[in-house]
Amino acid sequence: MKTRKSLKFLVFIGIVFIAASLVSCQARTESSESDILRPVAPDFKLKDLNGNDFSLSQTKGKVVILDFWATWCPPCRMEVPHFKDLYQRYKGKGLVIIGVALDQGGAATVRPFVQTNEIDYPVLMADQIVVASYGGIRSIPTTFIIDRKGRIVEKIVGYRGKDFFESIIKKLL
Repeated sequence: MKTRKSLKFLVFIGIVFIAASLVSCQARTESSESDILRPVAPDFKLKDLNGNDFSLSQTKGKVVILDFWATWCPPCRMEVPHFKDLYQRYKGKGLVIIGVALDQGGAATVRPFVQTNEIDYPVLMADQIVVASYGGIRSIPTTFIIDRKGRIVEKIVGYRGKDFFESIIKKLL
């Protein structure tokens, strides 16, 4: 009889312990999901089209759309007007858009495209180190959305419309 009561008590204690652990894990996940699950965006230093250095750390405290693209890529070209519009609408609220061009022709190829399309957000020239630090860019466009804490919130491969990006950044701004 005593053994049966002890066994029931141990089962009860085990259930309480498991339930408390589950509640604790759930609370921790909800309260600090961005700190635990979201990787920090790798910092970099790249040249802009005028040969000036630009680093991701310059955007500290801002929401960043980091877009890996190329002038010859039709889906990339389709996103440019969306990014221009989003940049104009939200830069005053803390949005930065950075285009990282993967064109092999370098700035000489990218500069005329940027001028013709009146791109007013920073456009940088990629290098292999940055491409590797962002997991290797296998398809373009590949776009990362980075929150104000410098953590990657989304990685998007392929074309997305303006509404898609706007819905994400509005939550972060």
